[in-house]
Amino acid sequence: MDLMRSLPLGLYLETPITWLHRLDSRVKLAWLTSFLVVPLLATVEWRLGIAASLIVLTIVSGIPFRVWRQQMGWLLGLSLYVCSLISIAPDGLNAEHQLRLPADEFKFSQQSGVLPAAVASRPWYESFNPEKPADPMGLRTSPNLPQPTNYRYVLFQRGPITVTERSLSLALRFSTLLFTLIYSTTIFLLTTSSEEITTGLEALLSPLRRFNIPVTEITLTLTLALRFIPLVLEEFQNLVRSVRTRAIDWKKLGLKGSIRIWLTVAERLVDNLLLRAEQISSAMTVRGFTSPNEHRVEWHQLRLGKRDGGALVLLGIVWCTRILFGGAVT
Repeated sequence: MDLMRSLPLGLYLETPITWLHRLDSRVKLAWLTSFLVVPLLATVEWRLGIAASLIVLTIVSGIPFRVWRQQMGWLLGLSLYVCSLISIAPDGLNAEHQLRLPADEFKFSQQSGVLPAAVASRPWYESFNPEKPADPMGLRTSPNLPQPTNYRYVLFQRGPITVTERSLSLALRFSTLLFTLIYSTTIFLLTTSSEEITTGLEALLSPLRRFNIPVTEITLTLTLALRFIPLVLEEFQNLVRSVRTRAIDWKKLGLKGSIRIWLTVAERLVDNLLLRAEQISSAMTVRGFTSPNEHRVEWHQLRLGKRDGGALVLLGIVWCTRILFGGAVT
């Protein structure tokens, strides 16, 4: 099991260099924020369009098929599973209920226990048809009127499975939102290095320095956190391999023994991660990196080119279209 290849979430693709790699990190941050914000209060058509645009963007970007095949595959499977599960679930309409006690208990207690006889009454439409006898039970029935439009609230019903318009709409909204949130972030991390991310964030958050907010320290912490993700996957992978090579008979151990072993593995994982963090801090201290403000390192140089300008113009068009024709859902 190679987690670095089978689950490359949050990892940077160094080669090949695509046109998404060459875009400025600030422009990609603006697009990522738009992908996360545009689906909110949008129609189902907009949500489906955003999910489809992410798939098309992945195909035309030039990212190798072996890289995004597994990520998009399991994410699409998860979204389809969530969509099918929510669509057949109850739509959550409020059910009418009756009060346990009457509204006026004093008047109710003074009523007679014998109910009056029901008065038989004929519906108004039977007054024009004297040959039709009245209902002997005194029940009023309404004629079967045809449906004036094509609208159907229940879209599919067979046995215990019922799909309504509300449940299908809710399923499409949630599944597309799940796909958009995860996959847009995955593409951003796949085509943007951690140094570019932190440099772009520092440039965008630079006005906060007027309020004495340590922007440089925050971006440095984010850089170390992003760099630490592959180390966590590597340590977890090594521990799992070490457990497999010992050929442990889990049936003989039972539930308590298995839990004890995995708790030991988890404890060892935390120890290894703390040791890695201590080694990184010692290496930074030896090199004189005591404060980000005193020891500034220019990891990446920000430059806006023609591609960045075109991407910003396209982003403005998308936002104008969303505001004018987005159709906010209440």
